[in-house]
Amino acid sequence: MLDHGGNLDVALTRFGGCLDDWIDLSTGINRRPYPVGDLKLRHWSALPSQSEIEALHEAARQAYATTAPLVAAAGAQAAIQLLPRLASPGRAQILAPTYNEYAGVLRATGWTVEEVAELEALAGADLAIVVNPNNPDGRQHGPAKLLALLPRVGRLVVDESFADAVPGVSLAPEAGRAGLIVLRSFGKFYGLAGLRLGFVLGHEADVTALAGMLGPWPISGAAIEIGRRALLDRDWAETTNARLVGETSRLDSIAKGGGWTLVGGTPLFRLYETGDAKAAQTRLASAKIWSRVFKDRPGWLRLGLPGSDVEWTRLATVLAR
Repeated sequence: MLDHGGNLDVALTRFGGCLDDWIDLSTGINRRPYPVGDLKLRHWSALPSQSEIEALHEAARQAYATTAPLVAAAGAQAAIQLLPRLASPGRAQILAPTYNEYAGVLRATGWTVEEVAELEALAGADLAIVVNPNNPDGRQHGPAKLLALLPRVGRLVVDESFADAVPGVSLAPEAGRAGLIVLRSFGKFYGLAGLRLGFVLGHEADVTALAGMLGPWPISGAAIEIGRRALLDRDWAETTNARLVGETSRLDSIAKGGGWTLVGGTPLFRLYETGDAKAAQTRLASAKIWSRVFKDRPGWLRLGLPGSDVEWTRLATVLAR
């Protein structure tokens, strides 16, 4: 497995303790998850019906303000694994630095991969990939700029895994256009990454092809029901967005007090220049707080937002030392 956040096994090996000792801020996953509520036994015991799956799809269309074809998958990562199979291997270009799974998956399936630093440099690619907002630096591109790129590439994949917290950047309303594929993650914003749920939105031909690759019952009955409830609960989403925006300022203030400089981020995570990220990670780990560092950026450290007053206090205390 490539380096990712959420790797608490590494934290336990290096710094000890047990899972319950740690506050995992190494991901961009909301630590105040959607309240799941009770589920009927049939959501666990029966195969999902087509009507239940379509109800989830319709809830996603409402949440993402689109009428485009879409299909649910076991997280956005499941879709990423299948994207190279939509066309014969060619030249893929990825706007970087970004989520590292794209390059690995494409190279493993015979694609020639080039990482580029500017949006315009994606022109001419058979497959162009943009994570928007970007992980880990939060860089954003407006819908108009991305749509202008669409005629100049074979396919444009826009990964909107963190777009729930900044809905104005989303291309989901345009996802029915030929050549455009939009990926959405459910687990990050709703704080339920273990549910393994995500969506692919796109042109009917691409969505149909991906649905065929996913096969029958690609997600569980529990994921269908919980996802449907959460996506339709717009009051919870609006309240959560307001809270996250406020708390990013709080986190930035604590980090500044610890001597760090903001590089960028989204309402679900922040990226800081620390000077020495490994030393900063060790400092946090002394209080059993796990963070994300990057091998090719020795000063960068990414933090998600704490989920409770206890977590906020522990973070503020260790950085104030």
